Amino acid sequence: MNIKRLEEIVTNILNEIGEDTKREGLQKTPQRVAKSYEFLTSGYQKDIAKVLNGAIFHEKYDEMVLVKNIDFYSLCEHHMLPFYGKVHIAYIPNGKIVGLSKIPRIVDVFSRRLQVQERMTQQIADIINEYLEPQGVAVVSEAFHMCMMMRGVQKQNSSATTSAVHGIFKEDARTRTEFLDLISHKNL
Repeated sequence: MNIKRLEEIVTNILNEIGEDTKREGLQKTPQRVAKSYEFLTSGYQKDIAKVLNGAIFHEKYDEMVLVKNIDFYSLCEHHMLPFYGKVHIAYIPNGKIVGLSKIPRIVDVFSRRLQVQERMTQQIADIINEYLEPQGVAVVSEAFHMCMMMRGVQKQNSSATTSAVHGIFKEDARTRTEFLDLISHKNL
C-alpha cells in the first residue's frame, strides 16, 4: 500500500467536500486515514498458513468445538462504510483440532478486507474446512451495517445474519440444530 498516495487522495476528498485541509483539526487527518485503511485492510496481506502457525494438532476428539461471539469489524465493499458484529464458528473434528485462538485470527483475516458479509462468512467456513478437514463446519455471522444505518434506508435496528455450513452440519438437521441452540445461549 502506498501510504503517501493514499494521504494525497484523502486530502483531495477533503478538498472536494469543501473542507479546509489547513485547519488545525484536519492537518493530520490524511495521515490518520491512510494508517486506518492500512490496518482495516490488513487481511489482504495475511497468509492463513502463517496465521495458523502450525497450531493444528492430531486429536481423537470428535464432538463439537464451538467458539462464539467473536467480535469483528469490516468495511462494506459497496460504500466503504463499516459493518460489525459477531461470528460464531463450530466444527466437528475428524482427527485434527486447531488452537482455539487461531479461530478469531481467521475471522480477522477475512474481516479486514473490503467485504460483503455473505462472502466473509463463506470464506471463514471454507478455510476451516480446507485446513482441518473436519466432519463438518458451521459459521454464522450477525452484523450491523453502517451503510444501512447512516445512509440509504437509515434503519437503526436492522441486522443481517448469514450462515455457511459444510459436511455434517449441512447433512444432519440435529447437528445443525445443536449448533444453533448453543449459539443462542447467553455467555457465562
